[in-house]
Amino acid sequence: MKIGILQTGQAPDVLREASGDYPDMFETLLEGRGLRFIRYDVEHMELPADVHDAEGWLITGSRHGAYEDHPFIAPLEEFIRKAVAEGVPLVGICFGHQIIAQALGGKVEKYQGGWAVGPQVYDFGGEAITLNAWHQDQVTELPPGARPLAQNEFCAYPALIYSDRAFTVQAHPEFRDEFVEGLMAARGRGVVPEPVMQAAAQRLGKPNGAQRIAAMIAEFFLQDRVRAHPES
Repeated sequence: MKIGILQTGQAPDVLREASGDYPDMFETLLEGRGLRFIRYDVEHMELPADVHDAEGWLITGSRHGAYEDHPFIAPLEEFIRKAVAEGVPLVGICFGHQIIAQALGGKVEKYQGGWAVGPQVYDFGGEAITLNAWHQDQVTELPPGARPLAQNEFCAYPALIYSDRAFTVQAHPEFRDEFVEGLMAARGRGVVPEPVMQAAAQRLGKPNGAQRIAAMIAEFFLQDRVRAHPES
């Protein structure tokens, strides 16, 4: 199945040689699951010509806020709405989770409770899954048609499902522990409170559920669904 990765941000330069950029991380995460990939640098206005140019779409994380005024935001939101209307499945991670919710009528805000950094435990219907996180923004109001899939004391809506149209997760299953350590050094100092980063560093190094989420992403993409097509 051909999946288009819509890249909405870039890994820090100092980390890219060792960890790769965001599309590289997703290709590694989803390797061997029946998916092949094509990339679009959406942050720099490289958007697909048509929602049917791939059989599914994955929207990456970004250092930008979904509510900020960047040139790529409005056309990406329009692309999301069109993909949902035409039955082309979407997966969104972190910023991708937020921009899909916003495009479909939800609300994204900078959370007054601060940052989630490093390993966090999420309750997926009674299954505890630990994932690396890196965010302050959150989905605070659900759009029509969104159903929560997980719970977490810090984050109101850490995972959402929109029937067979979209599946989104706030945390970063693609982030390995060493990348989180690098982010704390490259982007965290002076932005994320030091006690938050110290606590995150102490939680790193334990097993997490990244491959469980990878399986959920692949299952979502590969499920049988009735495809909608534009009117001729």
